Amino acid sequence: MEAFTAVVKNIIKKIPRGKVATYGQIAALAGNPRAARQVVRILHSSSGKDKLPWHRVVNSQRRIGLPPGSGYELQQSLLKREGVKFGIGDRIDFEQYQWTPLGKPTTARPAKPVLKTSRVFTPKRTSLASRKKN
Repeated sequence: MEAFTAVVKNIIKKIPRGKVATYGQIAALAGNPRAARQVVRILHSSSGKDKLPWHRVVNSQRRIGLPPGSGYELQQSLLKREGVKFGIGDRIDFEQYQWTPLGKPTTARPAKPVLKTSRVFTPKRTSLASRKKN
């Protein structure tokens, strides 16, 4: 786990001014796309002592993950100071501001299509004996 933590810290340090990355993106770049929550823990425990640019990490909904009154305003002001603009609902335009290191993928995993159906098909159960008659 120490190796993953070191890689995550190194990736976060590389996010340039005026750009953002997501927790999942950082986890994927560090080799474990399912470890976004671990990235949150690393940021929480290491930002101060390792001087990480924690404010450049946002959630996959293109928003600041901290609640108002608990760091949200500070993170937003730090990002604005670096030139990041916020749109409707305080969302960040990923096309303009998301960091893409050397052409690597920017998301942890592609979004899955949502299939909507009005009915669920359930096949009839038949006994083995009735199947042999046909």
